[in-house]
Amino acid sequence: MSVALLWVVSPCEVPNGTGFLESVREGNRLFDSSRHRNLVCNERLKRGGGKQTDNGRKFSVRSAIVATPSGERTMTSEQMVYDVVLRQAALVKRQLRSTDELEVKPDIPIPGNLGLLSEAYDRCGEVCAEYAKTFNLGTMLMTPERRRAIWAIYVWCRRTDELVDGPNASYITPAALDRWENRLEDVFNGRPFDMLDAALSDTVSNFPVDIQPFRDMIEGMRMDLRKSRYKNFDELYLYCYYVAGTVGLMSVPIMGIAPESKATTESVYNAALALGIANQLTNILRDVGEDARRGRVYLPQDELAQAGLSDEDIFAGRVTDKWRLFMKKQIHRARKFFDDAEKGVTELSAASRFPVWASLVLYRKILDEIEANDYNNFTRRAYVSKSKKLIALPIAYAKSLVPPTRTVSLLS
Repeated sequence: MSVALLWVVSPCEVPNGTGFLESVREGNRLFDSSRHRNLVCNERLKRGGGKQTDNGRKFSVRSAIVATPSGERTMTSEQMVYDVVLRQAALVKRQLRSTDELEVKPDIPIPGNLGLLSEAYDRCGEVCAEYAKTFNLGTMLMTPERRRAIWAIYVWCRRTDELVDGPNASYITPAALDRWENRLEDVFNGRPFDMLDAALSDTVSNFPVDIQPFRDMIEGMRMDLRKSRYKNFDELYLYCYYVAGTVGLMSVPIMGIAPESKATTESVYNAALALGIANQLTNILRDVGEDARRGRVYLPQDELAQAGLSDEDIFAGRVTDKWRLFMKKQIHRARKFFDDAEKGVTELSAASRFPVWASLVLYRKILDEIEANDYNNFTRRAYVSKSKKLIALPIAYAKSLVPPTRTVSLLS
C-alpha cells in the first residue's frame, strides 16, 4: 500500500529499485560516494481535541478509552496518536526558533567523505524534483534552510516506504526493518551511514524534530508485512497514522508556524495529522482494485459487513448500489479529515503554505474523480488530469496568501 508523503504527493509505482536495500541487509558497510550516485529513491510521504464528530458535537479526544470484552480499559488509536501529538507540540514550544535565529552548524562528517553535506542535500532535492514535481515547485518559495530540510525528510520517507512497497519488497523481513530502525537511531545521534542519511542527520540537529514519528512510520511498514485486513476504523486509523500521519508531525517543525498566528501549537499539529490521514484514506479508496489484486483490503471489515459487503465482493470487483453507498460514506469521512486539515494550513509560515495547500487541493480532487468514475475503483484508477491541476494550482496559491487567524484557536 503506497503511503502519502509530506502532507503531499500523489504516489506512483516506480519500476526501478533504489539500490539502498542492500545496505539494510549488509550491516555496517561504510558509505561509498560512487555508490551514492546510483541511488534513486522511490516515492510515497486528527483528529485530536476540539474537532467535530459526524453528528456535529465537539469532543476532546473521540472514544478515548474503551473496554475490552474482559472488562479491561484500553486506549483507542486516536488517544495513542494524540499523546504523540502533544509530545511533538511540546518539543516545538521549547525549541522551535525562527529562520533568522537558526544557528549555523558545521557540516556533519560523512564516513569516508568529508564535506559532502551540500552535495547530499542537492541529491535529496534531485529526488524530490524527479518524483514530486508539484510539491518540489512549491518548496522553491521556502527559505533555503527549510527547503533543504524538507527534501531530506522526503527522501527518508521514500526510502522507508520502498522497503515494503518497492521492487525488492519480497526480500524484506522484520529483521531488515529492525536494522533500518537502528540506522535511524544512528542518524539522530549524528552517525549517518551514507550521504542521504547525512542530510537528515543535519536536519534533525538544526530543527526540533523528534524521532518518534520516524519510528512510527517504520512500525507502519511492519504492519504491512504482517497485516492485510483491518477489522474496524480504529485499526485502520492507526495504520494511516503510522504510514502518513507521521509525516505531518515530522514536517511542522520544518514548515514553521507563522509568528503572527494565534492558533495553539497542538491545533496545528492536529491539522497536519489530519491531512496525513486524509491523504492515506484517499490512497486507500483510489487503490481498492490494485490492493485487492495483491490480496489486501484496506477497508474496515465491520463497516463492509454493515453495508452487506464482503471481501468476495471486492475481489470480484462488483460495482453495486451497496458498494456505491458504502463508498459515499468512506469518501465523506476522508473529506472530513481534509476539512480538519484546512484549519491548520493557514497557520503555517507564509513561505511554507503553498506546497501544503497544493497537495491538499490536488489530493482532495482524487475523491471527486472516484465519484466521476461512478465509484468504480476496481478497474478504473482515479487521477487528476494535467488540465485540472493547472486550474487548481492558482486556487491553492490564492489560499496560501490568506494570513493566519487573529484570534485564539478553539481547535485544541
